[in-house]
Amino acid sequence: MKALVNGRLADPRDAVISIYDHGFLYGIGLFETFRTYGGRPWLLDRHAERLAEGCAELGIRYAPDPAAMEAEVRRLLEANGLDDGYVRWSVSAGEGAVGLPAGDYERPNVVVYAKALPPDEPASRPGKTVRRLRLRRSGPEGTRRFKSFPYMNNVIAKRELIRAGAAPGTEGIFLNGEGKLVEGLVSNVFWLRGGKLYTPAEETGLLPGVTRRYVLELAGRLGLDVEEGLYEWEDLLAAEEAFLTNSVQEIVPVVRIEDELGQGFAPGGRAEAGPVTARLMEAYRRAAERGGAAE
Repeated sequence: MKALVNGRLADPRDAVISIYDHGFLYGIGLFETFRTYGGRPWLLDRHAERLAEGCAELGIRYAPDPAAMEAEVRRLLEANGLDDGYVRWSVSAGEGAVGLPAGDYERPNVVVYAKALPPDEPASRPGKTVRRLRLRRSGPEGTRRFKSFPYMNNVIAKRELIRAGAAPGTEGIFLNGEGKLVEGLVSNVFWLRGGKLYTPAEETGLLPGVTRRYVLELAGRLGLDVEEGLYEWEDLLAAEEAFLTNSVQEIVPVVRIEDELGQGFAPGGRAEAGPVTARLMEAYRRAAERGGAAE
């Protein structure tokens, strides 16, 4: 699959950047992942906004332009023979001397790649098992968590699941240092109890997901009572329904909740999405297919 490197289409074997890029040396870089519907990136303005805020805080001189990004995504999809795809848009700090920087990064590297999406319809989407991780969530890099290059906390957590014999596809759920629920390895987590929708607050140290934010808004429009707060693992265990969100998988129902040893149960006793989760899944897909990059 071809990639875009600083606006140039390249074969992966030729898509290289300097070993002195501070994204490689120090992990100074940010990325966004999103998908397209009908060839158009969904919620791209929000992804660009988050990317711009992160670049400004890290001193990376890069101002994402959603219109230009959309044109580049279309170009990349066409070059790879894709009608729709998963897209990762990465901004690496760029070359610098070995040592911590004294100023801003003036010439970042922008690398974009796409891959095919698996066939998927919300009504037939299989549910996920979630398992509590022993490893705690690392703290945010700064005043808030960035969608940044360093992913070691997530990688070690994934290895924990594999070593423990978790079923393929199981999503690990992080607690923070205070024992509060935070998020999944690659997702934000929601649950329903007594007709109310709950999700951990940003102060837990979670990544404020673009899809998380949209689902909170969507839930409000559908008349759901929503609460963000500080919760214990036991709060999730009391769920009547639960689901995960991310920008590529949209909304994924949780059909089993496990502890570190694999002991668990199906929330609400169901092996499929609960009624409120299913309603949100359908509403989200309708909005995405109708709106493309617009809301």
